[in-house]
Amino acid sequence: MDQAEGLRNVIKARDAKIAAEPRIIAITSGKGGVGKSNTAVNLAIAFRKMDKRVIIFDADLGLANVEVMFGTVPKYSLKDYVYGEMELSEIITKGPMDIGFISGGSGMLSLNNLNDDQRQGLVYGLSNLSGMCDVMLIDTGAGISDSVLDFVLAAPEVLLVTTPEPSSITDAYSLVKAVFSKRKTTGEKQTMSIVANKVMSEAEGNAVYTKLSSVVERFLGGHIDYMGYIPQDPLLEDAVRAQKIVSLASPTSRSARAYFEIASKLMGSESMPGDTKSGLFRFFSSFITSGKSAPSL
Repeated sequence: MDQAEGLRNVIKARDAKIAAEPRIIAITSGKGGVGKSNTAVNLAIAFRKMDKRVIIFDADLGLANVEVMFGTVPKYSLKDYVYGEMELSEIITKGPMDIGFISGGSGMLSLNNLNDDQRQGLVYGLSNLSGMCDVMLIDTGAGISDSVLDFVLAAPEVLLVTTPEPSSITDAYSLVKAVFSKRKTTGEKQTMSIVANKVMSEAEGNAVYTKLSSVVERFLGGHIDYMGYIPQDPLLEDAVRAQKIVSLASPTSRSARAYFEIASKLMGSESMPGDTKSGLFRFFSSFITSGKSAPSL
């Protein structure tokens, strides 16, 4: 084997390692009730239709929105892995289309209460999910509490869900402001994109993004991308009332098609480069091993 072939093999091995790392996307919102968890589960369905392996980490702690939408009651949660003798693979609950999800559970007070061995075990255990998924969606809580910001700041990619309501846009801006402020102290790089939910038209979705992006650029000197919009859809509203997922209940509906378009756009965009905070180990260790401001469970 000549030197050129050896170099090509090294490059292939490096590229394969980078490609093997799952996309980590935090889905968040400035306030509750804007469709954040609904966006997470419908995007998960869309990714599965693209033949991507998906795991949702339900970090919207105490509300269990993901399992309610999936119509599945998890037998185990994260506390069974941390405090029990369960393997990580045993606490992953399977939802529709073989989507896995991890319930945060209600019995853990705070990750800050873990000892060093438990903390390290959790980091390594969760990072081992790299081989089990192509996309990990982090469904955070709403608002700007430390527990929300920790997850948002740790993720290389952030999807911010908002609606045309003035209060929703204001709260979304507050979240962006808090994230940008903390970024200045950490120097971390990440992409943040907007999804305009519950809009009447494409023009209204564009208007929501324009309002938010203009104040972000003017007052924060930053930039946010636009990933698309979800239209007002009676079939989506029917699915929500029935605790169903519109992408499964009405896959040809306007909203289901919109979720698929956003997922396709996400898959077409480049994830964060390999020398930044990518990979599940870096994601979880960034706030768990520090022992500072860990998300409350």
